[in-house]
Amino acid sequence: MSKNISWHHSVVTREKRNAQNKHNSAVLWFTGLSGSGKSTLAHAVEEKLFEIGCQTVVLDGDNVRHGLCADLDFTIHDRTENIRRIGETAKLFVESGIITLTAFISPFSSDRDKVHQLLLPGDFLEIYCQCDLNSCEQRDVKGHYRRARAGEIKEFTGISSPYEAPKNPALVLHTDRDSIEDCVQSVMILLQQKSIIPAD
Repeated sequence: MSKNISWHHSVVTREKRNAQNKHNSAVLWFTGLSGSGKSTLAHAVEEKLFEIGCQTVVLDGDNVRHGLCADLDFTIHDRTENIRRIGETAKLFVESGIITLTAFISPFSSDRDKVHQLLLPGDFLEIYCQCDLNSCEQRDVKGHYRRARAGEIKEFTGISSPYEAPKNPALVLHTDRDSIEDCVQSVMILLQQKSIIPAD
């Protein structure tokens, strides 16, 4: 980092934005195996939040690799850099008063912990989409597991690369057995309990 730069503090603070929005900002970090329902759930929660007037954004794993992280591969080094960039982006959105929903496998606990450390206490809600490997493979809408089993995709999480499940997530969703509606409701309850959104 250059020594010739300094942080410019905004006149319109996060607190002012949160007051105007009538909700607090935070990062909802959905993590889990490919096919565990992270993106589907993140977008469903965003739709629910939008309906009640919340300012939201979804950062999706595949989408950011079309732009922000288009130069990265899937090596361990590049996966770590991918999550670092997303963490910094999410922090900017939180400072802008936006509820930020991220959907990333983010297989390594150390990478998720670094994002957690970027944010203020209470800003990072790790949500584990727990889904057994067999169920994820049965879904396999993108054909990734089939290709990984055939050796066509190297270092694929759950097959040839490890996934480190969260030890103390804010919420565990059993996406292999519970409906999307029930999972969304669980997230909304969590947001109310954490005073991110007003209680009903």
